[in-house]
Order: sequence, then C-alpha cells, then structure tokens
Amino acid sequence: MANSPRKANLPDKVEVVEGYFRRRNPPDPVAARRAAPSPTSPAATSPRAEGTIDTVTDTFTTADLVDAHGDALRVCDTQFRSYGGHTTFSGPIRTVSCHEDNGMLRELLRTPGGGAVLVVDGGGSLHSALTGDLIARSAADNGWSGLIINGAVRDSAELAKLPLGVKALGTNPRKSAKTGAGALDVPVGFGGVTFVPGDTVYADADGVVVLPA
Repeated sequence: MANSPRKANLPDKVEVVEGYFRRRNPPDPVAARRAAPSPTSPAATSPRAEGTIDTVTDTFTTADLVDAHGDALRVCDTQFRSYGGHTTFSGPIRTVSCHEDNGMLRELLRTPGGGAVLVVDGGGSLHSALTGDLIARSAADNGWSGLIINGAVRDSAELAKLPLGVKALGTNPRKSAKTGAGALDVPVGFGGVTFVPGDTVYADADGVVVLPA
C-alpha cells in the first residue's frame, strides 16, 4: 500500500486533500490589513494612527485589488513614473500640500514614518524638485514606505538605489525653496482622487489606488 503524502513540514500555502497537494488561495492583502492592528503615525489625525503597522509589499497588484473591490477602490488617473528602489509599496496616507517648496516635507520625513506613504501635492509643477536623494534617504531610514509626488524629483539614479517607493511626474535638477510653506495632513486631490490622511494607498507598476478607511 502506497504511503500517503506527509503533512509535516509543508509550506503554509499548501494543504493535503485526498492524497494530493493543493495550493491554498493567496491571502487578500486588504482583508489582512483590516484585520491587523491600526498603523502608527506620530502626527496623524486619523483614529487609525494607533497600534502597529503591517506594510503590504509584493503581495498585491493594483489590478487585482480593483477586480476584488470594484467601486470601493479609488483609482488615480495621473500617469506617474517610478523612481525608487521599490516599485510596489503601500501604507496609510500622510499628506503635504506645497508649491515649489519642500521645507515641510523635508522636516516631516525626518520623523518616524511607521510604514506610511507620504502623498505630496505639488500642484503638478515640474519647475523644481520636491525630493532628492538626501530627503528620500531620510524617509527610508525613518521607516516610510514610499512617496507619491504630484511634482518633480531629482537625483533619480540615487533614488533607484533606496529601499523606498517613489512615484513622481518627472525630474528636474533645480532645487525648490525651503521656507516650510504649505499644509500638513489635509485632503489633497489630483488624478480624479482625493487622498485623505488615514486612508490606505497601494502603488505598483500599473498605478495608484486608494481604499478609504
């Protein structure tokens, strides 16, 4: 009599059914995030700021999320380019609204990010860069998951080496002002989507989607 397949030491995603190995369905990253404790965000105003964060990376595609969640998911029409070392990233939203001035976002990214994604509305200006390698490295060192910038970046070759997601409209080597003008953690809108602090944003090679809290 043939031995039945052993159940010990099987990968978590494999189970034995009637003598055969069958792969379990992969987990839904959105459902997993909702079941997990809420994320940490030092200055966030949303109730979701309490607890810890479980950042989802490389376990989702935006296309699959749209198929699974339909109209509950908001899809950004803005055509971003990817500059960071992480193409796929996600996290709770923090926001900065500014115009050709990166003082506020520079100071924010020097604080613990707790896996959040900073969405920066620079009004679509490509006149000067809102982020370069030093600011982006600070974000990576402080635990931010990524940056989505409705504006320009610079030092693109260095950005590609960082463990950080970075999406922006384009590049410009010109520095921006650093007066700190702007607004922090306010709803910002572009690409037909309003990005609200505390909602969750998912980004990959196909684009950017937002799931309301």
